[in-house]
Amino acid sequence: MKKSQIALGILSSIALGAVLGILFAQDKGVNTRSKISKKGRDIKNNIKDSIENLTSTVNEKANTLTSKAAKEVNKRKSNLKNVKKVNK
Repeated sequence: MKKSQIALGILSSIALGAVLGILFAQDKGVNTRSKISKKGRDIKNNIKDSIENLTSTVNEKANTLTSKAAKEVNKRKSNLKNVKKVNK
């Protein structure tokens, strides 16, 4: 399994457990709805943060790979020019 699938499964399980715990706890309906709403916002914010972190990591890796690829292309072009000079 991918790490993202495992993380999503864990987050979903936590969310479900929190909601079920609130629903089965004895409390007034207004308080229960407020708690569910708060948990929902917390979960949404956690998912948003996770996505932002993932996006940042992917962008950093893409930039690193792009930079390495550009350096390699320039190196190969330089080598090709040298080979052409030698063959003249």
